[in-house]
Amino acid sequence: MDSIAQDRGTAWLARAGLRPTRQRLALASLLVGDGEDRHVTAESLFAAARGAGESVSLATVYNTLKAFCDAGLMQEITVDGTRSYFDTRLDDHPHFFWEDESRLSDAPAEELEIARLPKAPEGAEVARVDVVIRLRRR
Repeated sequence: MDSIAQDRGTAWLARAGLRPTRQRLALASLLVGDGEDRHVTAESLFAAARGAGESVSLATVYNTLKAFCDAGLMQEITVDGTRSYFDTRLDDHPHFFWEDESRLSDAPAEELEIARLPKAPEGAEVARVDVVIRLRRR
């Protein structure tokens, strides 16, 4: 892991007040080390970590991604009941889900218009609106 990636990972964890354990730092560096936003699954991050020579279990990757979400560093995007993606970009924005590739990518937010949301039931408020647009190749 290069020092720039490690520095970015350390700063990212510090922003949320998370202790930079070896495994957290390794995963954080993979997620934000190059300064680009990422959409990952636990499985794809696990494979990237193993490919980078990190000894980390899939369960640790799941737990770490959950901790990153709980700390406000990432958001979880559920595409269906069986697959979650984790996004390092935190602003409100829609996503494309490429069904043929099982891949999530950002959709242009400036082209999305939501004219009205249903009123939240009594005692509830809208916390967030996730927009996932499913695509398939012709």
